[in-house]
Amino acid sequence: MSSVFVEARPKGRPEGTAISDYVVETAGDHVLHTASTQAAAIKWAKDNGHTPHVARVRHLNDKKKPDLWRAV
Repeated sequence: MSSVFVEARPKGRPEGTAISDYVVETAGDHVLHTASTQAAAIKWAKDNGHTPHVARVRHLNDKKKPDLWRAV
């Protein structure tokens, strides 16, 4: 199983603006899947044999710092 990261898009959006979608990415920022909800993105990742991680705090999403992420 590979670890993947579920992130809201657009990246760097100002606080309070709408989320357009969620992406499932590798550690190298390669997008594997796009979904309309975070739950759908997590389900896709699990169904495809990945271990999904979400940011503990949305604006802190540096994939090189494992403490910022939690497995779901």
